[in-house]
Amino acid sequence: MRRKFIAGNWKMNLDRASAIALAQQLAERSSHIEGVDLAVFPPSLYVDAVAQALAGSRVAWGVQNVYHQPNGAFTGEISVAMVKDLGCRYAILGHSERRHILGETDEMVNKKVHAVLDGGLTPIVCVGETIDERESGRTMEVIERQVNGSLAGLDAAQIRRTVIAYEPVWAIGTGKNATPAQAEEVHLALRKILADRYNSEIAQSVCIQYGGSVKASNARELLSQPDIDGALVGGASLKADEFLGIVAGALA
Repeated sequence: MRRKFIAGNWKMNLDRASAIALAQQLAERSSHIEGVDLAVFPPSLYVDAVAQALAGSRVAWGVQNVYHQPNGAFTGEISVAMVKDLGCRYAILGHSERRHILGETDEMVNKKVHAVLDGGLTPIVCVGETIDERESGRTMEVIERQVNGSLAGLDAAQIRRTVIAYEPVWAIGTGKNATPAQAEEVHLALRKILADRYNSEIAQSVCIQYGGSVKASNARELLSQPDIDGALVGGASLKADEFLGIVAGALA
């Protein structure tokens, strides 16, 4: 059975003091939790401060994005080596907001995936369809295109080290979420894509999270689906009670 993984994406929220306070609450209140992996993703400016607050706890940390080049004249970007220097274990790549607001392509995401893996970190690679794509019956087509493009060139060892997050764009920050059956259907399709590309054993080993208006009240039902291995949580991760309620749902 795959281990559950609950990750909190704080996006462009919180100031330094509130980020530290939230990290301290999570560190203190998660000390007794077993059987689930935990991570948070603060704004890059606050990673160092959050890392200090989480040091020695059960909660890991990561960044919401990196650049694929190791160094150079890339104003405003951060490299894998830089985030490793701050103790990061994970990097979120290809989040829908970066794809649809900032114009990131599958090819751009793919370069970052390789850079993160080469640097020894774990990428969380996001895929998901818009409401227009879902209503026109193109969900599986979009998912397969994003997986094939964003994860191009990964060998079996690399895909085992990669986390995939299915986040339907229409369910992010909207209060809507895919029903457990809808989410499970896409997660199962993702495993079939991986099985066709690698084999069924590898497909079953990859961690696939669900993201999209996950909260404590719906976590148990979503996370009890056989192919959903955890959650990439947005707004609900900004409050310790709500985030830990989702963790409890994963353990139920």
